[in-house]
Amino acid sequence: QVQLEDAGGGSVQAGGSLRLSCVASGYSVSSLHMAWFRQAPGKEREGVATIGMGGTTTYTNSVKGRFTISKDNARNTLYLQMNSLKPEDTAMYYCAADRRWLGLAPRYAAWGRGTQVTVSS
Repeated sequence: QVQLEDAGGGSVQAGGSLRLSCVASGYSVSSLHMAWFRQAPGKEREGVATIGMGGTTTYTNSVKGRFTISKDNARNTLYLQMNSLKPEDTAMYYCAADRRWLGLAPRYAAWGRGTQVTVSS
């Protein structure tokens, strides 16, 4: 069973950058489809970016050109580089993993506990 530990959140001003990380244990990330989701207070969990086993990436429209999802198989770690952050990016961010391809649907089998990102104007 895969376990995920996400980290790297913080408070930044608009226009700033953060890099989130998600260390997997119990399973190799090279054999998993993985994703980042976020959830703001009072809102539904939203898919932000996904990366397939083969490295294919997809992004929700609001983060295209600003966020980059990647994974390091040697470190068994998923990343989300976030640039040009906006106040509307403020949310709890969660990494997720599954052996099935689920795209941006929040039905992944394994989830991290979340890391808070706060962007001030």
